[in-house]
Amino acid sequence: MSFASLGLVDALLRTLETLDYKTPTPVQTQAIPAVLAGRDVMAAAQTGTGKTAGFALPLLQRLAMEGPQVGSNCVRALVLVPTRELAEQVHESFRAYAGNLPLRTMVAYGGVSINPQMMKLRKGVDVMVATPGRLLDLHRQNAVKFNQLVTLVLDEADRMLDLGFSRELDQVFAALPKQRQTLLFSATFSDPIRAMAEKLLRDPVAIEASPRNTTVKRIKQWIVPVDKKRKPELFFHLMKRHGWGQVLVFVKTRQGVDELVAKLASRGIAAESIHGDKPQPARLRALDRFKAGEVDLLIATDVAARGLDIDDLPLVVNFDLPIVAEDYIHRTGRTGRAGASGEAVSLVCADEVRQLAAIETLTRQTLERIEEPGFAPDHRVPVTNAAGEVVKKPKKPKMGKNKGKGDAPVVSEDVRFRPR
Repeated sequence: MSFASLGLVDALLRTLETLDYKTPTPVQTQAIPAVLAGRDVMAAAQTGTGKTAGFALPLLQRLAMEGPQVGSNCVRALVLVPTRELAEQVHESFRAYAGNLPLRTMVAYGGVSINPQMMKLRKGVDVMVATPGRLLDLHRQNAVKFNQLVTLVLDEADRMLDLGFSRELDQVFAALPKQRQTLLFSATFSDPIRAMAEKLLRDPVAIEASPRNTTVKRIKQWIVPVDKKRKPELFFHLMKRHGWGQVLVFVKTRQGVDELVAKLASRGIAAESIHGDKPQPARLRALDRFKAGEVDLLIATDVAARGLDIDDLPLVVNFDLPIVAEDYIHRTGRTGRAGASGEAVSLVCADEVRQLAAIETLTRQTLERIEEPGFAPDHRVPVTNAAGEVVKKPKKPKMGKNKGKGDAPVVSEDVRFRPR
């Protein structure tokens, strides 16, 4: 199967050749013909499998070959995304794919001045990538019009609902033309998203390029049980022991991110951070420094779980488990992208057992436990399984006769660890 066989025009094929895109991925193979045909699409695929190209390439072709020239303040295609980082990433993909096409694109999100975005809209744009809040701000000021809109794309719509954008989305839908093409692309589809899709989509082509709510098989995943107060110490120990290089670390709260960065700094370890309280220019600088290799550690909340496209990222560390189980899939999906392998390790304490059970239920797997000698928790992490059940609370490991003299603990067999 080639991109040419999917019906893409020469201008796009030349761009893909320049970008070294040789063979379409499964989601691209199924989605591109459907979008070119004007069908509504509901597609689920793991992160890193080419979802963006799956909707961007055929959408750009339709815009270049069909319809009138875009009018002042008008938008012909609207792509809604949940976060600023994802907006930047998706827009950059559109810019790259449209390199040989006479189309205008732009990105709009909050945290930066609205005036430059309003200026760009005066000439009209063919593709606008936006977050819901900033889009509504522009619409209220009559800076954007939807009378020429032909296609709406919802990228990571489940995350938009998780972040509380439900009301904003309803307001956006009410402002858009009823006759349009609607595309939903995401790594996971929750039941609320499926209910929303039933209202928005007309006879959609359903695509599941991978089983629902699964992690990438090429990612090696395991957990390390530890007491909550010893997580920073364990993290430093694992960094030193394994010689970790470039690492993306997820922490549950903004305060937790700042505290971990401060503890790293006290040990002479430089790290950048991303969370919702940081202004957008600072977040982009942090990401750019991390991608350029100027710092080895990027500490982030789940604002970075979707939208960070980092080539060859070898390792993701869940310093804290996510509150929403689906975010585990997106966190781990930052590694193992585009066919590469990767690793994801989670530091899990006893009060996170419910999150652990929810993750194992969602992904239909029991995560392997590897206990680190010297860090066996006093508060044991109950054993769970892929059915979301707490099997039993494991026994505290027995100590040898030289207890307290540096011997590693003897781990009880029912915890089922294996040495690393």
